[in-house]
Amino acid sequence: MKVAPISPRRHHEVAAVLVDAFYDYPVMRYVVGDALDYEARLQQLIEFFVFRRVRQGGLLFGVDRGGELLGATVLATPRETTAPPEVKDLALQLWSAIGEDARQRFDTYGAATQRFTVAPPHHHLSMIGVRRARHGDGLARPLLDVVTQTSVDDPESHGVSLTTELLKNVQLYEHFGYRVIGHAHVTADLETWGLFRAASPARETR
Repeated sequence: MKVAPISPRRHHEVAAVLVDAFYDYPVMRYVVGDALDYEARLQQLIEFFVFRRVRQGGLLFGVDRGGELLGATVLATPRETTAPPEVKDLALQLWSAIGEDARQRFDTYGAATQRFTVAPPHHHLSMIGVRRARHGDGLARPLLDVVTQTSVDDPESHGVSLTTELLKNVQLYEHFGYRVIGHAHVTADLETWGLFRAASPARETR
């Protein structure tokens, strides 16, 4: 099973993988809340994240087995464009559907991660996930390797940034060459870390 670029036309399939992968992820639980229709709201939220990234020029990669995606990444590039009208319209629909309180929590989370600014142009790993049934199959490494190589091959990119809300993920990313560039508390119970991996020593940033 190899990682390959995924057509933007398959963004719904990428979102489906990520809904499964992020079902119990802390920041998703925080933003969506404890509504009875949590799964439907989570799907709307992640569908928006993926659609927005695609429409702003982001890249999709995935592990495909017989037409079924088992894992996927959503990657912003250094050349990301501003949000087109259809993204803004979908954002209005999203917050109308899942609630103003969810939007406020999302903004609170976003304000916390703004402290992890990387100034030079770089890629940002927006989301990476593997279906829960495929955990332990070793799919995270090839997905991360493709993300790294994409940055290395792009002369405009100084590296890859990301955020995570699990300490065990911090240790995982450090194993893959990322370093912590920031840490913040979103709430008393929710922490977030910013990490960065330089494309090469010559492009290292502070």
